[in-house]
Amino acid sequence: MNKLPTFPEVVEEKKRSPLRYILAVFLIFLLIVMIIPYYNIKLDPRPENIPSVEDVFFFEGTLSNKTYHISTVQDFKEFVDPTNPVIKRTANLIATKTCSGERVCQAKAMYYFVRDNIEYVPDPVNFEYVEPAVEVLFSKGADCESGTFLLASLLESIGVDTELVFVPKHAFLRAKIPDALKSYKIEGWVYLDWTCKNCEFGEIPLGNSFEKRTFLDVGR
Repeated sequence: MNKLPTFPEVVEEKKRSPLRYILAVFLIFLLIVMIIPYYNIKLDPRPENIPSVEDVFFFEGTLSNKTYHISTVQDFKEFVDPTNPVIKRTANLIATKTCSGERVCQAKAMYYFVRDNIEYVPDPVNFEYVEPAVEVLFSKGADCESGTFLLASLLESIGVDTELVFVPKHAFLRAKIPDALKSYKIEGWVYLDWTCKNCEFGEIPLGNSFEKRTFLDVGR
């Protein structure tokens, strides 16, 4: 015949039971704390150690003295050149030095590379000077359009579709990146303004959010 537990034993068992529940809850919480950062990194990877221009840009040859004439907005498409071997090599080096293969991470790396390495230099009053992407890398300075051509060229060279965005007296970029988080997107596009030196990936200055925009697809 089984021996029934004495009263003190029953009391002791009841005292121990809540501790087990507390320990189980604590272990579950610990697992959640460990798992969430892992999935955040996978869903929203961030590039590491954005290189300088000198780290990735190796130019051989001479720059052209050609003067470019812009008669229509469509002419700007000629300045986005993702098939240029120098641009492609530069983009590949940026991607491999900062990411482990994720397209979102690579797109971020291109944005931060241009934002952090290219100095915004406005054109003289009543004069519009446009530079090809390679010249921007060489000089490390550009106005809003020329720097945007560089960013578009780098992104297009790794397979990211882009469009130039024009607002009064300014230009920036938007990119189609399906894997990017929804929080980065406006109507399915990630907007990027490299001239805003404190803007993170997917941010643009508030004033530009309310301006009338026109778009130019520069994909090839």
